[in-house]
Order: sequence, then C-alpha cells, then structure tokens
Amino acid sequence: MRRIVLILAAACCLAACGSRPVRTADAGTEAADLPRVYLPPEPPVQLTPEGRRDYLRLHYWDGFDFADTLFLARADTSGMFETFARYVMVLSDRPADPAPMDSLMRRAAVSRPMLDYFSMLADGVLHDPNSPLRNDEFYIPVLRAQLAAPWYDEYERIAPEYDLRMAMQNRVGQRANDFRYTLASGAGGTLYGLEAEYVLLFVNNPGCPMCRRLREEIASSPMLSEMIERGRLRVLALYPDEDLAAWREYRERMPAAWINAYDRGCVIREQGLYDFHAIPALYLFDRDKRVLVKDSTDVPAIEEAIDRRG
Repeated sequence: MRRIVLILAAACCLAACGSRPVRTADAGTEAADLPRVYLPPEPPVQLTPEGRRDYLRLHYWDGFDFADTLFLARADTSGMFETFARYVMVLSDRPADPAPMDSLMRRAAVSRPMLDYFSMLADGVLHDPNSPLRNDEFYIPVLRAQLAAPWYDEYERIAPEYDLRMAMQNRVGQRANDFRYTLASGAGGTLYGLEAEYVLLFVNNPGCPMCRRLREEIASSPMLSEMIERGRLRVLALYPDEDLAAWREYRERMPAAWINAYDRGCVIREQGLYDFHAIPALYLFDRDKRVLVKDSTDVPAIEEAIDRRG
C-alpha cells in the first residue's frame, strides 16, 4: 500500500504541474503483451483552465472501453492508479459533488471484473487512510455501485455495507453526530455543548508524527490563533483510544487554550459515530455543528472553509 500512496503523491504533483502520464503501450504497438494504461482526452486548447477542468469532468473516460475486460489482464495498474488519481484531482474543486463518480461507477458496473477493478482503484485513492485524496463523498457512489450489483453474495456485501454506513456519518453540510468527551480531571462535556462560531475537532494519538505536525500547523496559524483568542473558534483535541497512560503523558504538549480530552470507553468508535480509521483527522463544524470540513489533514483547507463564510 505504501507504493500506492507514493504513486498518488506523484500524481498529485504531476497534476499540479499540468503534466500528463507517459503512455505505457500505444494502441498500434505490435507487442500486445506490453502493459496498458488509459490516457484521457486532451481538452480543446482554446478553453480556459476552468473550462479544461469542466471538459475533463464530463469527458475524462469517453475513450475507455468498459466492455473490454481483456484490458484489465494487461493493465499497468500503477499507471491506472495515477490515471484515476488525476481524475479525482479534476473533481476536487467540488469535493461534495458525487455525480461524476456516480456516473463513472455506473459505467464500470457493466461486468463484475470491470466493477471489481474500478472499485480497487477507488479504494486505494478514495478510502485508504494514507491517501492524500481520500474523500467519502466520492467513495459513496463506489460502495453503492457494489451493493447494487447482482454479482456479490451476502458475505461479499458485508464490507461495502459497513463502509457505506460509516461513510454516511457526518457528511459535509449535515449536522454532526454528538458525542461526550472526558477531561483529565474526570469532568466532561459534549460536542454540542461547545458554544462558538466554529469548532475544530482534532482527532489525534500520542507520538504520531503527523499529529504533531498538524498540532504545530494549527498553533502557528495566525488566522486560527486569532480566532481562538477571540473565542470564535474552539479546538477540541480528542484521543479516541484506550491507553490513557500514553495520553496523560502527552497531554501537556497540547496548547493550553485547547480542550484536551479523550473518549472514555471508546464509545464513539464502538457506536460508529465517527470513522476513525484514519488518524489524525480534522473536522470543522459551524455554530450549529454542521460539517464544513470532514476527515482532513489540511490546515489551509480549514482556513479556506472559514474564509469562504466570511
């Protein structure tokens, strides 16, 4: 899986630079056993950057033959992960719009081999906790396509049913699930009991390098620091696991202005209120506890979401 994550990171960098993947084997190549990869169409040159994105949103997979299951046997899967990641990058300016992914998965559902293959790509890009492009809103159509297909038995449906149930929790634009947290003193509170214009939930583990990086990024953000000082933003640092000794040893490293708490009895995980398969995670809620940002590790995205609302 680490190799897949590196591929995704490279795809993100290449997409940001406007580069295209290298063709692994052209259609005219006589050596039919060479690995194959799909290349999307080039948008018309006269389009603006936004127009190019809109064109690819609609036409990215137009040249792919979803009936050609022989392609899968010869596919360069690393290249296909990159191609799929680039597609997700195209859609990323509308992270709460699942329609293009729903359209793709409906086309992929023409056969079980094709649906299995695109589900595998989607799982690595959209669901793996280490993927920089994970997105539940895009992953929901993938799971729904699997559950709507006639080829899976009751045992094969268990995993997508569970994943769909978890992905449907705390969706962007909806009110978040409430939960109770506990402080080191034994006192507690609830998410909905926090009164502020914004609440930033920071799910973390002691000793996690990325958790430390996010803690430092939040603390060093001039925008977020000013909002915390003015009382507009409350930060709830939540430890979701059982080893309280490790949490107590680490808690002094959290900024004093934050609420540093744990989930007593791991109730949140046990009741499936939040999906904590990826830690760290940031959730941003508004005053009414509607989800503005879900399961992110991007502090600038938190700042941008607040800035958009003025």
